[in-house]
Amino acid sequence: MIEFTELPLPANVAIFAAGSILVWLAGTKLSRYVDLFADRTGIGKAFAGALLLGGATSLPELATTCTAAYSGAAQLAGANLLGGVTMQIAVLAIIDAVVLRGRPLTLFSPQSSLLMVGVMLIALIALASAALSSGELWSIAHLGVWPVVLFGFYVFSVWVIYRYEGDPRWKPSGELAQPPESARDLKDAYHADYAETSTKALVGFFTVASLAVLIGGFFVAKTGEAIAEQTGIGQSFVGATLVALATSLPEVSTTYSAVRFGAYSMAAANILGTNSIEIALFLPADLTYRDGAIFDAMTPSSGFLAALGIVVTSLYLWGILERRDRTILGMGSDSFAVLLVYAIGLAIYSTL
Repeated sequence: MIEFTELPLPANVAIFAAGSILVWLAGTKLSRYVDLFADRTGIGKAFAGALLLGGATSLPELATTCTAAYSGAAQLAGANLLGGVTMQIAVLAIIDAVVLRGRPLTLFSPQSSLLMVGVMLIALIALASAALSSGELWSIAHLGVWPVVLFGFYVFSVWVIYRYEGDPRWKPSGELAQPPESARDLKDAYHADYAETSTKALVGFFTVASLAVLIGGFFVAKTGEAIAEQTGIGQSFVGATLVALATSLPEVSTTYSAVRFGAYSMAAANILGTNSIEIALFLPADLTYRDGAIFDAMTPSSGFLAALGIVVTSLYLWGILERRDRTILGMGSDSFAVLLVYAIGLAIYSTL
């Protein structure tokens, strides 16, 4: 087993970069495979984005979390999960500004099921915040009750989302406008490219790309931990920034790709669904952490990351519900608010 802390810092940075590139390249394919699978099977785009795409793009977080927790870096593991929630909402804001250029992303995501995904996510983050505040209540064989509760609530939320998307109680009204540059031609082109590809083959391609994401995420996790130690920055801040950024690359690439070919609701559901899985990953983190309950090993400052995640998620739910076309600096006002809150929040967190 390679001891990354024994490698020189430039070598760890190079491996970190290579792992990040692998994660990016594999992630760019995942959104296409999931969109094709959703079209062929008839499952909802929001559900497919939250479960399938969100699950696949969460594999780096799984690798990062389990690797860091197993090696005793509980704070790095926990900060990566909670910091990733906020960072991935910021990903939506950046893509709003870069890809749509002048029209808010939430204007083109009129599915009420996205609101349900967001509500369930807020409840999950609130439960994680309660766990951080109270510490572990009791544990059996080093497995605490809080991670089990979080994972159980995640499974319940998936059932609620699937059930709701099949029979929504209400639908938004108003013009469902197209973005400045319609993505229909691009989407038709890649559908034509895969017209002769069977659904079984698509599942195979999806699996290979997911494994590539997992492998890249493992190296990102190990070198990120080593970089934190070698630079002296600290596990908490590196976990919430550098490692969270690298493990968010699948979300960046898949969301960017989904928005480009017009799968707007799936793009938003990917981010919200991934964030729900992030919180559920406290269960494997606790299972692999050998020094006790992981919530007992985390610092109170991690609660600030949880609160920040609730705030930015609420801002996007506001945007989805209101569906206004107001923009600031070329992005939706909700996206601008998310980036502003994220920047201020990260500055505060660095001082804690």
